Amino acid sequence: MSFTGSVPVGWSIRDRVPRKHVTLELGGNAAAVVCPDWIDLDHAAQRISTFAIYQAGQSCISVQRVYAHRDVYPQLVNRIVSHVGRLHTGDPADPSTDVGPLINEAASRRVQSWVDDAVTAGAVALTGGTREGTSVTPTVLVDAGEACAVNTEEIFGPVLTIAPVESVDEAFQRINASRYGLQAGMFTHDNALAFRAAALEVGGVNIGDVPSYRSDQMPYGGIKDSGTGREGVRAAMEDFTEPRAVVLTGVSM
Repeated sequence: MSFTGSVPVGWSIRDRVPRKHVTLELGGNAAAVVCPDWIDLDHAAQRISTFAIYQAGQSCISVQRVYAHRDVYPQLVNRIVSHVGRLHTGDPADPSTDVGPLINEAASRRVQSWVDDAVTAGAVALTGGTREGTSVTPTVLVDAGEACAVNTEEIFGPVLTIAPVESVDEAFQRINASRYGLQAGMFTHDNALAFRAAALEVGGVNIGDVPSYRSDQMPYGGIKDSGTGREGVRAAMEDFTEPRAVVLTGVSM
């Protein structure tokens, strides 16, 4: 059995068929790390902004959390806010629209409530933070507590949080603290850091880019509450293939 969707439904399916092989892709709250050695902050900001807001954030690997080293944090925040602030929300049939609506009004109300809760707890919306009908304006939050739903849950909306960190180790700790583990991204040119990032508690790590990249050649999937098993053509075929051993004795080949 294979299922892509929400955490409660996915695990309930697995519980109901304990003897079947089950593959689950249950989403996440993907994080990107921007290291102090990354020079082209314009590029990082553009990639982060685009893939935090694309599909109105309704992607399980959209960028939701950004951890930027304190040395680059102010410049990165300014650039991201500039990129996101220029995005136009509206009718997806209109060529001038960059960000369309969420799937329904209940979803937009939920996203808005999580943003409001974060702001009440001390977060600051540098751009966006409002809702009209099924649309939520692209939102960038800073100073959002790590315990806020905008950081702990999958928001599935056009909302991005940015936080400064003192070290890459701190960024890794915050990524691993999540109950999700789908994909992560890391902007660095340091090979040693790149190989350390391979140990993050996620199903895939993109070095030099956002967590939102995937292709069908990749074994795509996550761990923890992000699910079990892997998608992607070859990985899925292997996942649903039962190996069979045949031992030949006294048979002429």
